[in-house]
Amino acid sequence: MYLTKEVKEEIFSKYGSGKNDTGSAEGQIALFTHRINHLTEHLKNNRKDFNTERSLVKLVGKRRALLDYLTKKDIMRYRAIVKELGLRK
Repeated sequence: MYLTKEVKEEIFSKYGSGKNDTGSAEGQIALFTHRINHLTEHLKNNRKDFNTERSLVKLVGKRRALLDYLTKKDIMRYRAIVKELGLRK
């Protein structure tokens, strides 16, 4: 599986306040970004996998909602995570 416990801990320790900080918006956005990148690569090879395509659209929506929340809550944290992850918006 592409998303093991060690990978999750690494993502949360890098973007959250610690490896057990799974609830921070930055950690969740980073995790969603990792999953979105993986699903995008999968869909490049499997164009007719519509279930995965639906899952990808739902993940993008969840990430967008978290980014909107972070924009309203603290614009500096939003700008930092967007710059760090290389997101366009």
